[in-house]
Formats: sequence, C-alpha cells, structure tokens
Amino acid sequence: MGDRLKGKVAVITGATSGIGEVTAAVFVAEGASVILAGRSEEKGKKIAARLGEKALFHKADVMHEADIKALIDLAVSHFGRLDCLFNNAGGSSRGTLETVTPEDFDHAMRLLLGSVVFGIKHAAPVMKGQGSGCIINNSSIAAIRSAQGGYLYSAAKAGVTHLTKIAGVELGPFGIRVNSISPGAVATPIFWGGSEVANTMEDDVNAKKLEKLKSNLAHATPLRKAGLPDDIAMTALFLASDEGSFITCQDIAVDGGRTSMFHEAPRGS
Repeated sequence: MGDRLKGKVAVITGATSGIGEVTAAVFVAEGASVILAGRSEEKGKKIAARLGEKALFHKADVMHEADIKALIDLAVSHFGRLDCLFNNAGGSSRGTLETVTPEDFDHAMRLLLGSVVFGIKHAAPVMKGQGSGCIINNSSIAAIRSAQGGYLYSAAKAGVTHLTKIAGVELGPFGIRVNSISPGAVATPIFWGGSEVANTMEDDVNAKKLEKLKSNLAHATPLRKAGLPDDIAMTALFLASDEGSFITCQDIAVDGGRTSMFHEAPRGS
C-alpha cells in the first residue's frame, strides 16, 4: 500500500478476526510493526505468519489486566517503542433491564470498558516517555442510540466514548492523542457470537454467515450497503498516521449514516 505508518509500532487487541484482523493487515502494509493480540493462538499465529516479520502474535485475554500489560511490555521489548494502541477487542453482552445479573454486569464492564481503561493505563507511561502516541478505542453507535446492541453493551460503549474524551484531555499535553471509532451496521462476527465463536467454525461457514449479514445490514443505512471491517481499519489508519495529528478527544461514527435514521422505540405488548 504505502508508508503512512513507516517506523511506527502498534498493538491491536482482538486481532484474530473482523476489524482487528483487517486493521493489522492494513497497518503492516503501511509500514508499521504490529503486535496482534487475541485468545485464539492457532489463528493468531497463522495471521502473523501471513503478514510477515513486522507482525507478531501474542495470546492475550483483555479481561485480565496482566495480559494487557504484557502486550505493552512486549511492544517495547521487541520493537523498541509504542506509537499506537488500538483497543479493539470486545464482544456481545448478556442480560436485559429486568434479567441482568451481577455476573452479566461484571463481564460486560470488564470486557468492553475495563479493557480500554487498563489499555490506556499501561500505554500512557510509555507514550509519555516518548512524548508522542495515539490511542484508538473501538466504541459503537450503541453508545448514543437505542435498539443497537444489548443493554449493558450500550452502557459500556457509552463509557468508552466518554472515557476517550477524558483521557484525551489529560494526555494531550504529553503529545498523546486519544480518539474512538463508533462502527454501525458493520458486518463482523460479533453478530453471531464474536471471534470466540467464529474461530470454532470453518472458514466457509463464517463466509456464508457474513454474506447473509451483509445483505441484511444493507437495509440499515441510507447508503443501502453494509459497512465492512476495511471501513473501520482505514479510519484507524488515518487516526494513527501523521494525517490525524491534530485530532484528539473525538468519536468518529463510521456507520453509513445509520445514526441519522429514524428508529422507533420498542412497543409494549
């Protein structure tokens, strides 16, 4: 592709499928060295091998702070620095307003919000020492509208979007930019259980599910087409590159206009 990220080092969580996998490929193609993180070691190593010597897979579960810290430490020890952290890993949530359990709450907040909190915690000191850095958080249009993901998912993503602004203000004086991307109507495995489920299926099964999903999501945007992981990856590329050097504390909706569409509130029985 090019050299928009030449010499830069990135850590991407949730990099074994969907948005994370595509973003890793785009970053490497643009000259970056990338630590790919995920729970599927077999798939992660295959992706890293395909991307070449600038890609390194490290098994990590973002539910655990120690795993997140290990990713940041590895970027520094193996590649010498950390220029971009893409807090991308996530998944669906369980529970509704009337059925939610403490376990549902803890799982959603730890996975969707906690992973971002602790990613920033461990990336910030490294980036401060360098005097520069870029943190990108994967949020969702569910943070700003109803009928878009589960109850706790929406609440956690709202936290991610607001945390992005707070962190951006605090870290800005150190040359660190913090932004979030809010996908909407993007066809990824999250619609059939996330990477944890997708990684247990054959590639052709996932491909069939994806094609059906793309057809369905095309009706959910004014553009009459589904978003793809590439759309998010290219937005992340822009934010991580020098072209985005004056952008921070922002949430960018990449949703084909979905957030501007009318949607009805759920009706009672």
